[in-house]
Amino acid sequence: MSVTAVLTKETIKNKKNEFKEHDLHDLVVSASRVIAPLSPISIFAARNPWAGLEKQSFEQVAHLLKTSREVDIYPSASILRSAKERGEIDESFLQMGLQRWLDSQSFHIPREIAERFCQAALKLDPLPSSLLSSPVLNKLGTEIMDLDMNRIGNFSSQPISAKLKNQDGERIINTLDYHVIKWCKLYLDDSQTGWTMPNRDKGFYHAWHRLIQHDPLLSKNQRKSLKHLPQEAHTALLEVLSALDISHSEIPTYLEGHLLSLPGWAGMMLWRSQQSSHEHDLLTEYLAVRISMEWALVKPYLPLSNQQSEEKGSIKTLLASWIHWGNLSTEEWSLMSSFEQLEYLSFANRFDETIRRKLWLEAWEQTHTERLREKITTKQYEAKNKKSVLAQLAFCIDVRSEPFRRQLEKEGPFETIGVAGFFGLPIAISELGSHHVHASMPVIQKPKHQIKEFTDEQKQETFQQRKQVENSLSYTFKMMKHNALTSLLLPEISGPWLSMRMLARSFVPRKADYFIRKLRKNWLDKPETNLSLHYDHDIDSGIPVGFSEEEKVDYVRQALQLMGLTEGIAPLVVICGHGSQSINNPYASALDCGACGGAAGGFNARVLATLCNLPEVREVLALEGINIPKETVFVAAEHNTTVDELHWIYVPELSKSAQEAFDHIKAILPKVTHQANEERLAKLPNFNLKHKNPRAEAHRFAEDWSEIRPEWGLARNASFIIGQRELTQNCDLEGRSFLHNYDWRQDESGNLLANIIAGPGTVSQMINLQYYASTVAPHYYGSGNKATQTVTANLGVMQGNASDLLPGLPWQSVMLSDFEVFHDPLRLLIVIQAPEKYVERLLNNDVAFREKVQNGWVRLASVDSNGCWKNW
Repeated sequence: MSVTAVLTKETIKNKKNEFKEHDLHDLVVSASRVIAPLSPISIFAARNPWAGLEKQSFEQVAHLLKTSREVDIYPSASILRSAKERGEIDESFLQMGLQRWLDSQSFHIPREIAERFCQAALKLDPLPSSLLSSPVLNKLGTEIMDLDMNRIGNFSSQPISAKLKNQDGERIINTLDYHVIKWCKLYLDDSQTGWTMPNRDKGFYHAWHRLIQHDPLLSKNQRKSLKHLPQEAHTALLEVLSALDISHSEIPTYLEGHLLSLPGWAGMMLWRSQQSSHEHDLLTEYLAVRISMEWALVKPYLPLSNQQSEEKGSIKTLLASWIHWGNLSTEEWSLMSSFEQLEYLSFANRFDETIRRKLWLEAWEQTHTERLREKITTKQYEAKNKKSVLAQLAFCIDVRSEPFRRQLEKEGPFETIGVAGFFGLPIAISELGSHHVHASMPVIQKPKHQIKEFTDEQKQETFQQRKQVENSLSYTFKMMKHNALTSLLLPEISGPWLSMRMLARSFVPRKADYFIRKLRKNWLDKPETNLSLHYDHDIDSGIPVGFSEEEKVDYVRQALQLMGLTEGIAPLVVICGHGSQSINNPYASALDCGACGGAAGGFNARVLATLCNLPEVREVLALEGINIPKETVFVAAEHNTTVDELHWIYVPELSKSAQEAFDHIKAILPKVTHQANEERLAKLPNFNLKHKNPRAEAHRFAEDWSEIRPEWGLARNASFIIGQRELTQNCDLEGRSFLHNYDWRQDESGNLLANIIAGPGTVSQMINLQYYASTVAPHYYGSGNKATQTVTANLGVMQGNASDLLPGLPWQSVMLSDFEVFHDPLRLLIVIQAPEKYVERLLNNDVAFREKVQNGWVRLASVDSNGCWKNW
């Protein structure tokens, strides 16, 4: 019997005609805006969970998530109160925000009464439970239900399964989620299981449909109903939506509700659908599976009866708020007309907890903006004399670079530069001995070139043989684990060796890690390599290997312009990528570049430095007016952010002046590392550096496999400053600012600024909102406690074996303790050093950026050459 038999033939006909008028694919694409693509954790990249919703205001999205999922995306009352106690919120900004809000509202309540109510509610104290449960309030709440409730507010619709409970009192949507998680794990697992899901190559829905009829966790009737669903996912989805009696107008929000139920698993399906044409309908298949199972679970409860319990509870809360915060007595309430009562309830509904937290957050952000303004504009600075600069070092804009740069500049005549850490090179890289090619650039872009490492044939063959032995051992170990017979023998063979390694890593982690690293390095014995920089059209790779002569010049020119190095170039220029170091850490890639999917920046730094040293590139640039002095040499290094060390990865033959600068840097690096580690480690919880060596302690954090917080990563990021280094050079920005060099005087067209906003600006916002979301809603947008996480199918982490695929950062990346946050959840402040007309042009030309500013997703300020600050 077909699923549509639950409806009359005429109803089915009408509904199918209605559905056919609208393309299902477009409906799914539209609904997917409420989630974000989730890549596997091994290539973790920061993501803005609300990227598809930026045409709406932050406040509107907050209301959407609160009413549909009970998710708060404004900081909690405890976070806000803690910030105020630390002196991070100037209450005068809170009062100004309240007055602005009152001025923007239309209400028929005396202003002084409304303001008194708001002032009391703004304290963020919860309503007393005794008041909410009082018989008098319950009686008044029942009487209120007879009023015209439409004037107060609409209550959101949720998936049908969210409104129903089974015989045991459990919400049916929880059972639905359990089943969906099980099938998602089976389908998406690429590596952990020995047996793959049957028919997996034919798609998620097809594989599920073939197996669901044998699921022992479903009843016989449920299995029978699902067995008779159509063979095609889109047809099945249309039929079950009809069977659930979802009207055409409700379909978009209904699909959104189901995607928001498990945003991690749905986000992974969305990401996979974007990676290959083979799975481009995967999200539709996911919804077909999920809503088909919902129909099977809720079928006995249909049709739904109308219930007003949710509305009644909400109205009681509004009335209680007037009694508690407005000092309104029940007698005064009873004497009011129906119109007055509705006005009071409507006002309380508008000044809800979301608005109250919004005002607190904005006051916090304004306080941060004002203090940053004072720090920058009240400082006297002078442009550094380029002739006195011994070396220039270009670092990624990453907030972790700022303290290291500051310490470097204290120790010598060095100029540090901030630029996007992939250095404008849209490349995929293939390291020596690896058949794997991976992008080394922000995930929001696609690679245009492939760069390979190579060496002479004999050395390469030897290295690849040793690499193959290592890979074969790993593969054999994995296959033995998955085989029924060899898995019984494996503990006997590997047990003694793995036990020794476990004991060594537990009791002498530094020595164990050093020994293992050295053993592996000596075994592989990687030779010196060259890079395939010259253009070679390789049909098999899909993208060309290397660069054309024109492209070499273009990429070097672009990088020098972004770094402001078109004149006054020092004898030594160091291009510094960055990476991290940690052991037994599922989130290791999250500590590398926050934008590049776990790709460290050293390889890109080496490519750019090599290009900058090519004589043919310099000759063409000289004709354009960019003269790189003959004695200037570009070298490459990588900044290890976990231990704050600089590792040299490409140092060609140096000129005399470049050698002098190089020796000077090497001489002062131990001191710089010591000071940077001392500053960074002091921020870790329950850690006292007294009588301890900062460098040794930093390495202990990096090499101990029981360490849940090897470093803070990009926590506490709050601003993105686009301007000359002199603007911030003498400021301690506390490792909270992304710093990108920019000189508006060399950007008459405004193209450089536009590119910075579109590229690094977007990436910085993604990182900022990733940390923000993981802090304010850790149960929904974060990933919980590292100590209780389960790595699942090499895709991501779960809590236990039946949770959502957790999309965000772990508790330890944003919290000092169970009750105290480390990361301040503030929306990114972008500060541009340029005349106002430059910023106006940017906003006029970049519609997407203008919407972000207007809708509250980023904050914007500018400072001109006279030090005048403007908030936009």
